[in-house]
Amino acid sequence: MASIDREAILARLAAVPGPDGNGDLVSLGLISDIVIHGGKVMFSITVDAARADALEPLREQAAAAVKALPGVESTLVILTAERKGGAGAPPPPRPARPAASAPPTSASGKPGIPGVGAIIAVASGKGGVGKSTTAVNIALGLAANGLKVGLLDADIYGPSVPRLLGLSGKPETQDGRTLKPMEAFGIKAMSMGFLVEEETPMIWRGPMVMSALTQMLREVAWAPLDVLVVDMPPGTGDAQLTMAQQVPLAGAVIVSTPQDLALIDARKGLAMFRKVDVPVLGIVENMSYFLCPHCGGRSDIFSHGGARHEAERLGVPFLGEVPLDLVIRETSDAGRPIVASAPDGPHAAVYRDIATRISMAIAGGAGAKPAPRIIIE
Repeated sequence: MASIDREAILARLAAVPGPDGNGDLVSLGLISDIVIHGGKVMFSITVDAARADALEPLREQAAAAVKALPGVESTLVILTAERKGGAGAPPPPRPARPAASAPPTSASGKPGIPGVGAIIAVASGKGGVGKSTTAVNIALGLAANGLKVGLLDADIYGPSVPRLLGLSGKPETQDGRTLKPMEAFGIKAMSMGFLVEEETPMIWRGPMVMSALTQMLREVAWAPLDVLVVDMPPGTGDAQLTMAQQVPLAGAVIVSTPQDLALIDARKGLAMFRKVDVPVLGIVENMSYFLCPHCGGRSDIFSHGGARHEAERLGVPFLGEVPLDLVIRETSDAGRPIVASAPDGPHAAVYRDIATRISMAIAGGAGAKPAPRIIIE
C-alpha cells in the first residue's frame, strides 16, 4: 500500500479555494489536526460556526481532494470553530497497517467486537441528569465486582470521560490503524475528548458522528473485556441509532432525576430503545435526595421516587437511587470518581449495588436473589 505523505495532503488542500473563493485552505491557515492512521486521514477545517451549513460543500470538496491521493481509503473531515494544531504540527507515526480480521456475528445478526463480551448503553432522555458521572461509576462498580471493563464515551458533542477519569494526552496507535485505549483505575477508556482539545467547539453532522462512533467501537484495541459500558449523549439521535444498529447491545440503562420534567424525556429514551429491540436493563434515579452534612436533614430537591414509580409503571427494573451529594460532585470534577477514590464508602456501595443488578440482568439472572438495597441515611 502506498505511503500517505502529509505534505501531499497539504498540497492537495492548497488547491481547494477558501470559504469566500479567496486564497486556499492552507494559505489561509484553516487546516489543523491532520491525523493519518493507515489508509485513513482525519483533519479539521476552521470555519465560522454560523456558516457551517453553507460551507458543507467546502468540506466535501476538501474530503474528495484528499481521498483522491494514492493510499487513502477514507477521510474524516471536521468543520471546527476554533483552530488548534496548525498545519505545521509534526505528523504522528505511521506504522504499517495490519490485515483486517472479521468480527464475530451475534445471534441478532449484528457483528460484535472481537474479545468483548456484553455491550451496555447508559443513556438519558435529556442532559444535566448526571448520566456521565453515573456511567463512569457504574463501570468502576462492575470492575470492582471482578469484571474486565471498558468505557466508551459516545458523547461526541460534549465528551466528559477524560475529565471524569482524570485522563489527558492522546491515545497511541499499535499498528497504524488500531488505537490503544487509555487506562485509569483499572478500566480501559476511549473518547473523542482524547483527540481534540477540551475547549474546542466542533461542528458535527450525522454522518460524521456515525463514522467517529464506528471507528471508536471497531478500531480500538478493547479486548479482552467482559463488559463495554457506553456513555451515550443525551437524547434520541444519530449516536443512539448508530449504537443500536452497529453492535449487539446487551441492554440500556436509563438515568433520570426524580422530577417530572426529566422523567418525560426518560420515557422517550426508553421507548426509543424498545423500538430498536434493545432490552432496557433498568432505570437509575440520580440526585434522588439530599442529606444536609450539617444537620442531617433530608431534602427531596428534585422530588423523590419518580424514577422508581416510572419503572414500576413501565414494567422495567428499578436499579437504585443515588443521592445528590457534594462529595460525588467534587470527586468527579477532580478526576477521582467516588467508586475509585472511596471504595469502602456508602456512595461506592450504592454504585456497586447498581452494577451488580446490571450484571444479573445481562446474565439473565432475574430470578436470582437480588442484591441488598443500600440507602444512605
